[in-house]
Amino acid sequence: MGQRTLGGDDLTRLRETYLQRVTGALPKQAAEAGDWPIHRDHCFARVVLDGLFEGVWYEHVDGTPAYEQLSADELRAAIAIADRMLEEGKPAVEALNRQSLRWRDH
Repeated sequence: MGQRTLGGDDLTRLRETYLQRVTGALPKQAAEAGDWPIHRDHCFARVVLDGLFEGVWYEHVDGTPAYEQLSADELRAAIAIADRMLEEGKPAVEALNRQSLRWRDH
């Protein structure tokens, strides 16, 4: 049984889904495409979490790993960002990565 919030949400399942997207599906799709601007799981985590918080993620999260600090709603939103990259591919990855780097002054 997963960790549950007061609202009854299973955080374990949401965390597993988040991790599957960020550490599995996105790097795999990037490798298959071969022309995405990012390929590593930690880069996808940066882009997803920066997009979630609309800024540098570690300015909003107290502790690591960051995904373990997210609420059920935040996990759902992070998964939605990852799913957008999976569905739209390179254009979404490029746009979200550029925005993440802007928030980081790169």
